[in-house]
Amino acid sequence: MQRCTLTLSEEERKYLQRVRNHDRRPYLRERASALLKIAEGISPQQVALHGLLKVRRPDTVRQWLKDYEHTRLIKVRPACRRAFSPSGP
Repeated sequence: MQRCTLTLSEEERKYLQRVRNHDRRPYLRERASALLKIAEGISPQQVALHGLLKVRRPDTVRQWLKDYEHTRLIKVRPACRRAFSPSGP
């Protein structure tokens, strides 16, 4: 089985630390935290099962890693669109 690792430049590490510490969206903070732990040498499975506040499926954390490696950005969920209903007379 191939070991999943992540090598970060100093700028990428600072970006992930900034997201982890300051982003208003909890799911982005969680993903940044997971990626930083993988970069420290912890396996995605260990991160998923023991490294986050909520237990995640290892495949989920591996997908976060794959997405980040592809774009070098943390994937943002699309915003919910609410139906507009004007309140009229």
